[in-house]
Amino acid sequence: MKAVVCSEHGLPEKLALDTNWPEPEMGEHDVLIDIKAAGLNFPDVLMIQGKYQSQPPMPFVPGGECAGVVATVGDKVTRFKVGDKVIASTGVNAFAERISVHEMGAFPMPDALSFEQAAGVCITYFTTYHAYKQRAQLRAGERVLVLGAAGGVGTSAIELGKLMGAHVTAAASTDEKLEICKKLGADEVINYSDIDLKATLKEVSGGKGFDVIYDPVGGDYAEPAIRNLAWNGRYLVIGFASGPIPSIPLNLALLKGASLIGVFWGRFIGEEPEENMQNIKELWELFESGKLNPIVTDSYAIDDYQNAFNCMLERRARGKVILTP
Repeated sequence: MKAVVCSEHGLPEKLALDTNWPEPEMGEHDVLIDIKAAGLNFPDVLMIQGKYQSQPPMPFVPGGECAGVVATVGDKVTRFKVGDKVIASTGVNAFAERISVHEMGAFPMPDALSFEQAAGVCITYFTTYHAYKQRAQLRAGERVLVLGAAGGVGTSAIELGKLMGAHVTAAASTDEKLEICKKLGADEVINYSDIDLKATLKEVSGGKGFDVIYDPVGGDYAEPAIRNLAWNGRYLVIGFASGPIPSIPLNLALLKGASLIGVFWGRFIGEEPEENMQNIKELWELFESGKLNPIVTDSYAIDDYQNAFNCMLERRARGKVILTP
């Protein structure tokens, strides 16, 4: 089968398209999925460079989430049958034509979504809902700042923040990206490419600061944002898309009575599986009702994988970046 293969750590040009990659092995509790679309996320970019916190052995097929149709089920599978539309959180192996996953790692695909939309749900919406609900305990009426607001997790943070009753300020690097943020319902937008971010955030918040800061970017944006936390504010550590992991003066947390909160959905699902399943149930209701409508503006054929990865590396993504077989 066709698959994108990483045999040497590096940038996307080190990857290769293998047209004769081995078919997935099946276990008795596994489902074989014909992949219709797969989501590209920042961890995939780190993984091919050998920079992610957990690295698969070489060679490997990157890709941590997908949507498709069940082609075969193992002898002891009870949750799915052949022909079911599903999404799956896979960690790796999704940038291929087929994938085998344990049935507990797959979920029925919401009927309201296309395969391209559904392929980007796991990493973005599952992470953001967990971040707001369990980690920040976001309340209606609070002020939220979303950095990197036009990317995959950023757009989900705007949508879910508004649905949960928050006042959302979206920050991104271009006016084009901010137009997407406006369409998603952001109350204010900030182009942080060439401004004094600390002063601008103070002005926008009326000097009161933000109750919750959602930060998948890190780098130079983190400290100015944290300096604009409100009293009892919560800074959500989502990721480091800008590259550098910031060093934060901890006296800022002390002075503001603030919390710096890590968000790691991948571990949450193992530590608190019942809470995770409840989150998914609530999200599915929002998808089916049309209250959540994932944005996909960057879709690439699997043969065009280098451009897909570069779209993420160069921070050109608006909404989810998707690969399709």
